[in-house]
Amino acid sequence: MLAAILVLTVLALLFGLLLGYASVRYKVEGDPIVDQIDAILPQTQCGQCGYPGCRPYAEAIAKGEAEINRCPPGGEAVIQQLADLLGREPIPLDAERGEAKEEPTVVVIDETQCIGCTLCIQACPVDAIIGAPKQMHTVIREECTGCNLCIPPCPVDCIHIVPLEEDISTWRWPEPRIDLEQPAETLEESA
Repeated sequence: MLAAILVLTVLALLFGLLLGYASVRYKVEGDPIVDQIDAILPQTQCGQCGYPGCRPYAEAIAKGEAEINRCPPGGEAVIQQLADLLGREPIPLDAERGEAKEEPTVVVIDETQCIGCTLCIQACPVDAIIGAPKQMHTVIREECTGCNLCIPPCPVDCIHIVPLEEDISTWRWPEPRIDLEQPAETLEESA
């Protein structure tokens, strides 16, 4: 009887140590659903959703504090992906936050009209505008996310939206279009 109690005590101690080690070694940091939501968002960090970046917006969605339709850069595609992930119905883009763009854009500054007020630099959430006070400013195209938050504060209207030129690094093969109205038998026959 004493041997059985001793064996059970040693096993309990061994399993306790093993579980304690596993809880430390395999601890999950943060909420995995926040990471999944954050991975879907476009990572423009533009603040158009009302949050300072994509991660805080993802945290608010996970907590149920924000709707899934507040991201204009992501548009309908991001809303659909978030709805699928969270098991919700997709809803239209919130018109107060802006409108989705058909093609990616960046801003350019007409350097002949720029007065160097630095208001655009202060408004840019990703530091894509460089310049000094009372000096000409310019936009780093590779850093610009096209959020257009620098346009309203400009007092001389020298910032303009231009479509992002397609080159070898930004071109993507168009995805095949499937006609959802076509019956399934016809799709199988055409394959």
